[in-house]
Amino acid sequence: MRTIGFCGLPGSGKSTAIEAIEDLGKVVTMGDVIREEAKKRGLEPSGDNLGKIAKELRKEGGPKIIAQKCVDWIQSFDADTVFIDGLRSMHEVKVFRQNWNFPIIAVLLDEELRFERLAKRSRSDDPQTLDELRKRDQRELGFGLREVIQNADYKVQNNISETEFKQKVRELVTKLLSL
Repeated sequence: MRTIGFCGLPGSGKSTAIEAIEDLGKVVTMGDVIREEAKKRGLEPSGDNLGKIAKELRKEGGPKIIAQKCVDWIQSFDADTVFIDGLRSMHEVKVFRQNWNFPIIAVLLDEELRFERLAKRSRSDDPQTLDELRKRDQRELGFGLREVIQNADYKVQNNISETEFKQKVRELVTKLLSL
């Protein structure tokens, strides 16, 4: 099985990157583990609730817990290629790398454009103000995301049109899958 991980700050374009390649394999979104836990607890999937649950899961199960839950899902799949969306820490990266060759693609975009795009997306956990975005960024960076981005094998800037960005991501992933 081939696996490729994606990381980036909220609103950087990870989901758009995944859209460009989702026909090439199975997608596992790490945040779905958190959203599923919110559902089990009967909580609204707001940014605050999801942030609290993520912290609680990591406090109870350690910094690798969400990745471990994802590995369990992935091992039950009948897929040649799996894309992991939403890495947050090198602890998580290590879990995946214990199981597979695991290149990481970081999606990069400046704060103002990220906020504009999040405002348009309007998901229930999206920040409503720039200050909320900065707080969310700090939470994500606190999990270790900065280190994952810095150590990514590939970095893709998303300050271009959506079409150009998707083409750039698809070309990179196609190249990685052919190695």
